[in-house]
Amino acid sequence: MYESFYGFNAKPFQLKPDPSFFFGSKGHKRAMAYLEYGLSQGEGFIVLTGEVGAGKTTLMRNLFRKLQTSEIVAAQIVNTHLDSNDILRLVAAAFGLSHDATSKAALLLELEQFLRQCDQQGKRALLVVDEAQNLSAHTLEELRMLSNFQTEDKPLLQTFLLGQPEFRRTLLGANMQQLRQRVIATYHLGPLDLLETRNYIEHRLKTVGWNNDPAIDEDAFSLIYNYTNGIPRKINLFCDRLLMMGCLEELHYFGKKEVDDVISDFQQEFDLTTSNDNESFATANGLQSERLADENDLERMDSRLVRIEKSFITVLDLLKQVLSLPKVQNRSQKDET
Repeated sequence: MYESFYGFNAKPFQLKPDPSFFFGSKGHKRAMAYLEYGLSQGEGFIVLTGEVGAGKTTLMRNLFRKLQTSEIVAAQIVNTHLDSNDILRLVAAAFGLSHDATSKAALLLELEQFLRQCDQQGKRALLVVDEAQNLSAHTLEELRMLSNFQTEDKPLLQTFLLGQPEFRRTLLGANMQQLRQRVIATYHLGPLDLLETRNYIEHRLKTVGWNNDPAIDEDAFSLIYNYTNGIPRKINLFCDRLLMMGCLEELHYFGKKEVDDVISDFQQEFDLTTSNDNESFATANGLQSERLADENDLERMDSRLVRIEKSFITVLDLLKQVLSLPKVQNRSQKDET
């Protein structure tokens, strides 16, 4: 919707990981270097952790884009709420193998045959497991056992484990010693700093053809950073909402006020427990009381409602124009005939 209003050729802040929007912050560049180093070793486990939305999956997809498919056969698992038996079926399915075998032994035999076939073709097999923090100790042990498949001089499978920070605690468990010994590189992906947050936002905007419309001032960038804590996915969610509001209210400039308005909207929707000035909760039964508002709040609300009403009228007019286009085209076609 706002793409056409601002002249963008695509949506700049989509939540879906997209390697074409990859932003090389200092942390992301280091993480990529670790991944590429681990890949060059061709063995063991590589562990990458980071907060939710830090960009782990985007980083991995960017690495996938660089892979030589003639040399590496890569597969990825994203559903990790599984028991130790199901993980083998999921690995087989990820590599395109039949996974209907009834016994664990049959699955392991099929996987080993596939890995040896890859090696005979001069290829290496790479398994990427996302959301690794959901894996149980038994499931991780099954993945470790897969690393035992090898020829006389090299392993047949390499595994990347991507997870949230708590996965690091899992690896430090007393029963994870054998897996830790096979981890050849590990890196924790932290949030962006203030300057990187600004560069990240501008990078994504420029990727879709941004030409300083809307203009964004320094205060806006600082407030966005403070609210999102430099987490890329949170930045995407916030900026998407900011641009939507800008389109509805026909704004071509974002400053402190505009960002504060979006923050207020988010707080009303998701942070009700922190809105102590406007809400109180009954301690006995947890029921929410009616929201209190003073005259200033009512005036501000009335003002925003007027702007939103005007914006919807504008949107309706645009829709009417769009709906009338086929009729105009049909008339022109009849005239030509």
